[in-house]
Amino acid sequence: MTNPQHHHHSLARCRTLIAQLNDYLDGDLPPDLCAELEAHLTGCPDCRVVLSTLNQTVQILHTLDAAPPPLPADLEARLLARLALPSAPAPDEP
Repeated sequence: MTNPQHHHHSLARCRTLIAQLNDYLDGDLPPDLCAELEAHLTGCPDCRVVLSTLNQTVQILHTLDAAPPPLPADLEARLLARLALPSAPAPDEP
């Protein structure tokens, strides 16, 4: 929002609309505010960049799994060997 050519919109207006971008991307913004935001975006390259960045971030977050991928079964033994520490007994060992 620090673009010197950003004459046609006030910084305060941009901040107000940027605060609504999450609701906009989630489809939770009322239609009248959607129209107002979309009209603003057509004339404000700075806010378009913010929207694009936020959208990309949301898309990346949606691709992440809730649970981390499983680690190899022998990972602990390999790490301990690398560190030259005594290994813990396997869960099926007495």
